[in-house]
Amino acid sequence: MTTRYAVRAAAAAATLALLAGCAQGEASTAEGQPDQPDRPERTLTVFAAASLQESFEAIGAAFERSHPGVTVRFGFGGSSGLVAQLADGAPADVLATANAATMDRAAAEGLVPDVPTRFATNRLQIVVPRDNPAGVGSLADLANPGTAVVLCAPAVPCGAAGVAVERAAGIDIRPVSEEQSVTDVLGKVRSGEADAGLVYVTDVRAAGGEVTGLDFPQAAEAVNTYPIAALEDATDEGLAGEFVAAVVGAEGQRVLRSAGFAAP
Repeated sequence: MTTRYAVRAAAAAATLALLAGCAQGEASTAEGQPDQPDRPERTLTVFAAASLQESFEAIGAAFERSHPGVTVRFGFGGSSGLVAQLADGAPADVLATANAATMDRAAAEGLVPDVPTRFATNRLQIVVPRDNPAGVGSLADLANPGTAVVLCAPAVPCGAAGVAVERAAGIDIRPVSEEQSVTDVLGKVRSGEADAGLVYVTDVRAAGGEVTGLDFPQAAEAVNTYPIAALEDATDEGLAGEFVAAVVGAEGQRVLRSAGFAAP
């Protein structure tokens, strides 16, 4: 019995020693590990005018790289339609519109808590297919009978600017269709569905050689200023503010200038 008890006691002691050693080893390993702070995944939703798409996607990609765990999701469209969606309860964190009047409507709806920041300007160009089959050479040519012209609807910033240049030139353009975003106008001219349209300088540049842009003097009468603001119901007010800062900062401004936007 003495021998059997001694064997059992030795085995138990060895087991306890092994368990203790494992626990101590695990603790030592944990202590030796560098801190791994949790980085919760976050999504920042930005509503922006259609003319900003190329620039904002580039700014958003850089923002994601500098903010690990953050995904920037965009909603692009006509500015007035974006404000209507927000007023109806669509969730978003940041709003950037193609003119001050549309942002003012957002503020009147209680969507914007602070004074928006102006970050860019843009002006209109006549856009025609690359071979310009209708021979358009001036703004007045858009009023010629038989010329199929596409414009933005007057409620959209590019449409409001179009109304202003018509007034400045003393002409009345009768479009074959009115679109809800400037990219829709560009698309119809690019596809050959229209002989000409009015879009922003930046849209012509983004289309590359697929279309031709024509300057006209009355464009100076309707320069659009673009404002941006964090929204009242932003999920993460701090993160929304950081995105606004990225747009108005040096790198964001470099991206916008390369796309053809001018300083505010």
